[in-house]
Amino acid sequence: MTPDALVDLCLSLPQAIETFPFGEETSVFKTSGTGKIFALAALASEPFTVSLKCDPEEGRALREEFPLWITPGYHLNKKHWISIDLGGNVPAMLVDQLLRDSHALVRPRVPRARPHECSPNAS
Repeated sequence: MTPDALVDLCLSLPQAIETFPFGEETSVFKTSGTGKIFALAALASEPFTVSLKCDPEEGRALREEFPLWITPGYHLNKKHWISIDLGGNVPAMLVDQLLRDSHALVRPRVPRARPHECSPNAS
């Protein structure tokens, strides 16, 4: 995955915005609804990596399956974040799904519709 492809994918997700709170070299992707981060990447870094929020059990399994390319989140909570080397050793479809899953973990929740209350005049 290229840096441009990563940016395009992140920004294609609902309510996604790109910010630069750590300087111009680090793209931070958040949802505008919650302001929570779902991806971070230094787009010009070598190797090119992205850090994503991840379910702790899934993160552990991924680190075991791809020990050289998926590691605990760099400078992040190691339980809830993973860093992925995007050099091509992790399948693109998996990276895409993990990015979408990370977004789903932080996106605003849509309130469930309340059941209609019975009106006193209902027959």
